[in-house]
Amino acid sequence: MARVGPNWDDLRFFLAVARTGTLSAAGARTGTEHTTVGRRIRALEEGLGARLFHRSNLGYALTEDGANLLGVAETMESAFLSASAATEAAQAVSGTVRIGAPDGFGSVFLAPRMHRLTARHPGLEVEIMATARIFSLSKREADIVISLSGPQQARVVARRLTDYRLFVYGAESYLAAAAPIAGLADLPAHPFVGYIEDMLFTRELNYLGALGPAVSARLRSTNLLAQVHATLGGAGLCILPAFIAAAHPGLVPVLPEAVSLTRSFHMHIHEDHRKAAHIRAVAGFIAGEVEAAGALFAGPGAQAASPGQRGHAAP
Repeated sequence: MARVGPNWDDLRFFLAVARTGTLSAAGARTGTEHTTVGRRIRALEEGLGARLFHRSNLGYALTEDGANLLGVAETMESAFLSASAATEAAQAVSGTVRIGAPDGFGSVFLAPRMHRLTARHPGLEVEIMATARIFSLSKREADIVISLSGPQQARVVARRLTDYRLFVYGAESYLAAAAPIAGLADLPAHPFVGYIEDMLFTRELNYLGALGPAVSARLRSTNLLAQVHATLGGAGLCILPAFIAAAHPGLVPVLPEAVSLTRSFHMHIHEDHRKAAHIRAVAGFIAGEVEAAGALFAGPGAQAASPGQRGHAAP
């Protein structure tokens, strides 16, 4: 009997396993039981007469045949998504949009505002993955990604959202009890809160180097909000985005005229999704909210820095 080639539904399960590495994770992604996923993979392998995965206690890894099929499957996926997007463009905004964003931007800026968009579109659901990591659009980990740099992946449509400024902050209680800070030379005498340097997911978060080698963090976290609360608790000084610090009146900028950094937020969408109505609606909403909050991103008593200004510490 002649073998029948795979259909898109078969390949949907194949892609989910290839991208997640386990049946249970693939089941969660496709909305099915892991047993169903395993059955579909076995049926696909039997239909093709090829073994697509190496199975182990660590999960599923692609074989050579599986790796060869991956490119074909992603091409079919792109065609399916493009066709779906063309159809959705003429329909009401509905469906689920997953946003991958840095923890501060996702939690402090996006989360409090997103309800206005879902109220406008009752059929729309939004998932915000607010965490310090790089999200892969090609692996469909997210539909929209907010990052600190331009596109690093192929077939991605990107736009620069805004520059944002960072300053040194301390809690009112800490500054009241600590040694006075009259200039940059006083900063090394104070403990700092910062990132764990060898776990930074992007060099754009390596802030403390701008203050010179004498300044280092004594308390570190991979999570920006943990740094915020450590600073509020009196752990020391911390370089924070102005739009984050604005949510905490107990934080006071230190030497704002002498020390500031500028970084940028960029929005990325896979080109297969750029015409999908629900993704376009969310992307447009994010861009509009960011534009309206220009003063918040610029920081206290400051104009937004020019795009080429990456940070400075005045002598």
